[in-house]
Amino acid sequence: MRAYPYRRLTGAVTARVTAVRLRGPGDVREQLDARGYSVVEQVVALGRAERDDWHTARLSLEATVPMREIEAQGHWSDVAVVAVLTEGATNTRVVARLEPGPAGSQDWTGEIELDRDAHSDRASLAVHVVATVGGMKGRIIASTERDWLIDVAAGIPLRDRELDVTTVSFSRGAEWLRAFRDAPWVVDTSGTMPEVRLNSDFEGLAALVESEGSRTERLVAETLLAQMCADVWTAVFHTAIGELEVEDDGTPLFPPDWRGAVLREMLPDIVPGRSVEDALREVHRRRTGEGSWTDLQPRIHYAAARRAEVPKTLATTIRDIERLQQETPA
Repeated sequence: MRAYPYRRLTGAVTARVTAVRLRGPGDVREQLDARGYSVVEQVVALGRAERDDWHTARLSLEATVPMREIEAQGHWSDVAVVAVLTEGATNTRVVARLEPGPAGSQDWTGEIELDRDAHSDRASLAVHVVATVGGMKGRIIASTERDWLIDVAAGIPLRDRELDVTTVSFSRGAEWLRAFRDAPWVVDTSGTMPEVRLNSDFEGLAALVESEGSRTERLVAETLLAQMCADVWTAVFHTAIGELEVEDDGTPLFPPDWRGAVLREMLPDIVPGRSVEDALREVHRRRTGEGSWTDLQPRIHYAAARRAEVPKTLATTIRDIERLQQETPA
């Protein structure tokens, strides 16, 4: 553990990418679809863009800073929050200042731009809280624990560049899997990161998911992957909301890791029109028996489906199947 000769924040600083906009020739702009970045993996996959001639990517960011600790302790002044994008291979460094939210909010927002010509592979994105401490300006008093990775080539937002899906026989695998031997897949959230277990006993499923076959097979595979992604979002939400720490006055706290990022991502769709803090309190209240937890389930599934882009994928699949039918000779 590194020691610092000045006081630093003890609370966690978290950051998430909320949108990515690409700009190409002629100032043509494109919004990267939601499956191009993952708040769980903390990766942006710019290779998922529909066009390959983009020049710059503008990332919208939201950072959560323990402002209550800053205000209560009084050790720091001139507090600023900055995002720093770096890539060692090209010696690139870009800094952007984030702006504070309304009074009482712990969220800071802003944008940072990546120039494609300045990057060759993967860039790291960190957020730092900077302040004056003991008369010394520019002290870093806190940083995000894990950097986001911005991959200029990848089409799937995976940190380890490997699909986090394990194919295993449910009937002959671990004992807990045997109860799900008829299921095509399950989401395992028992580890440090969620993992999809694909049932090898489900005939033809693994080959279909990995399909590079006919156009019809690829369409079905896309639909399956979208549904699998929705199941992951649903599972990680329930895991995150079920492991909250609660203050003495009953106020639930956002977890500092990927679980907190998942909650911040999904809560606006689950309890719309409320701040994420109010939404977290409402969902926690219902989950612990004050109000209807059942009534929230359709909103949770809706939020998961939106993040996995199930409606968009399904609409595309239906449209492409209709085209295939029209192209097929009678």
